[in-house]
Amino acid sequence: MNTLHYGWRNLWRNTRRTLITLAAVTLSNAILIASSGLMDGLMRHAVSNATNLVVGEVQVHAQGYRGDHSIYKDLNRPDLILQAAKENNVAAAPRRYGYGLVAVGTKSAGARFWGVEPALERTTFDLAQRLDQGRFLSETSQREVVLGQKLARSLQANIGSEIVVVVQAADGSLGNDLYTVTRILNAAGDSIDRNAALIHAADFDELFVSGGRIHEVALNSRERLSPEKLTELLTTAAPEEEIMSWRQLLPEVSDMVNLFDVSMLIFGLIFLLAAGMGVMNTMLMATYERIREFGILKALGATPWRIIRDVATEALVLAALGTFLGTILGLAGSYYLQEVGLDLSIFATTYSVGGVAFDPIWRATISAKMVYLPVVLMLIIGLVASLYPAALAARLDPVRAIHRP
Repeated sequence: MNTLHYGWRNLWRNTRRTLITLAAVTLSNAILIASSGLMDGLMRHAVSNATNLVVGEVQVHAQGYRGDHSIYKDLNRPDLILQAAKENNVAAAPRRYGYGLVAVGTKSAGARFWGVEPALERTTFDLAQRLDQGRFLSETSQREVVLGQKLARSLQANIGSEIVVVVQAADGSLGNDLYTVTRILNAAGDSIDRNAALIHAADFDELFVSGGRIHEVALNSRERLSPEKLTELLTTAAPEEEIMSWRQLLPEVSDMVNLFDVSMLIFGLIFLLAAGMGVMNTMLMATYERIREFGILKALGATPWRIIRDVATEALVLAALGTFLGTILGLAGSYYLQEVGLDLSIFATTYSVGGVAFDPIWRATISAKMVYLPVVLMLIIGLVASLYPAALAARLDPVRAIHRP
């Protein structure tokens, strides 16, 4: 207790210098915590948006389907996959895919048709809630279609527009029909916005004469199970199929998450080292100002360890106080960013990475990790920064120190 009191008292011998260093440590810690929370929130939102919107945590396809989207490359036993998902309480959505032409009046465009089961899409993913206009598909086949935002814009299609659909069916015949637009998706990701046309699975089977072929099963446990655990379960159930996690399906998003981890580590070290240099500079100046005092203490019998302990205690008190204030300030900033967010819509209304859309309002998350790492590292750096000044003070020659002008 005496050591702490002594250290606290000595810190305020030069109030201005201590306050400047304290402000630097406080701001460094606060900025690090707030920025870490904001970036962590962005990454969590990126992964959540990627998995919960439409991709899922794991997808299952026939071997080679990702490289050749042929209507004939369908899953061998989708029933085994759906059964495994059901047994493990994992939501799953089977999908059919095919390509064709859509036209409204004189406007036409290529489209990728999704044959979906509306009820399963609603319970498994959030795509049905990405509503720009209209409603999602009915539970029964009614010749309805949901269009991606950019596709609808290129066709000048609106809710209620009738579009002509022309496809080459699985049996080689030419399939065509008239569909009514019931909904336009809102910023669901570039690949979906640009060419997606969602229809009921029953309509797809009839239009493409596909015989119930299923090309994909997308699974989403909403973070209850890890992608690795899901992959293990599905590999056991359907070893002949190709099973891919969201990291494999969305390498751009995965790379962005990995880059975030590295960049935040570098960013944090720069800020903490800068604060540590401030602490060391303060302790060096305090040491030079107190050379005669340290000389007298050594002449009176103080050991080098006693000198080192006193200087290190001062540095730790300074680092701890700055860290405490910085943590409070950083958490307050993170809470504000969590509730209000950082609105970047003035630069762009939507952001997309790897075909996944992001909300232009970035929100922070608050977690124990974002607090204890900066706190522990700052205290360690503060202690390390005190070692050089403490060693200088401990090696002083008492006679020279006392007679120093």
